[in-house]
Amino acid sequence: MSDTHHTVNYIELGATDLAAAKAFYTSAFGWEFNDYGPDYAGIKLPGRDDEIGGLNPATTPQPGGPLVLISSDDLDATHAAVLAAGGTVTEGPYAYPGGRRFHFTDPSGNALGVYSHQ
Repeated sequence: MSDTHHTVNYIELGATDLAAAKAFYTSAFGWEFNDYGPDYAGIKLPGRDDEIGGLNPATTPQPGGPLVLISSDDLDATHAAVLAAGGTVTEGPYAYPGGRRFHFTDPSGNALGVYSHQ
């Protein structure tokens, strides 16, 4: 069995406007993308060309789907960056066992969360 068996290896987010979604994630988190024309952008792993996910205009964001969590070394700075980039904070920040977190929606309506162990 491979070391990736039963692990999440790719997350695809719906993007109602691909350019706006890329601008949001670049501004809020510093993400970089592999562009595949006007219809898809792969989310690159930090410092690598490998991808961990993608932005897909053909996928409509759906409430109630899986919650993608993004880690942060400085939750307050990330919270401010999400707001400055045009995200809408829907919960928190709040404490949970082991750290703090908040939830937000991106400009396309995808719901995500950010957590910190601090």
